[in-house]
Amino acid sequence: MSRFTLTELPLPGLVRVQRQQLGDARGFLSRIFCHQELLAAGWQGAVAQVNHTLTREMGTVRGMHFQRPPYAETKLVNCLQGEVLDVIVDLRLGSPTFLRWHAEHLSADNGCALMVPQGCAHGFQTLSDDVSMLYLHSAPYHVASEGGLRPTDERLAIHWPLPIAAMSDRDRSHPLLTNAFEGVKIP
Repeated sequence: MSRFTLTELPLPGLVRVQRQQLGDARGFLSRIFCHQELLAAGWQGAVAQVNHTLTREMGTVRGMHFQRPPYAETKLVNCLQGEVLDVIVDLRLGSPTFLRWHAEHLSADNGCALMVPQGCAHGFQTLSDDVSMLYLHSAPYHVASEGGLRPTDERLAIHWPLPIAAMSDRDRSHPLLTNAFEGVKIP
């Protein structure tokens, strides 16, 4: 019996993963990851790394981060506390949706996650205070392979629903896109 409802989204390989909750008066159990079930939806490899973030202030933007091959990664992004607008940008060379973005609301209440394919940038804006996010990565972090887009780049034209309350200096200093940006080549 599947514990997930999988929905393909407008960017190729981007999948909404709706977790089913099994509950009673004590609370609930919700499966975060099942290798066998998520392989069919495009998960690549094993879980190589798990990261947890806490973002204190509503309106904070984190992102837009990605890794280049050979450390390109598939990510499963979960919101365990609070609510975010989660944004994915397709950076894959030759993709029909190159430089287009898609956003989904993820929250502790809706039990949704996003499976982000290799070659896509990921970021989010917090829609509540004290947001807890859990990321499962198919490849380990590799500093020389990391990349980022500026979340406020006019060429991307991401619609952040709230005024940006906070952003790291690192995210604010990612380069703006130019015509020289060819994308990320995924083998």
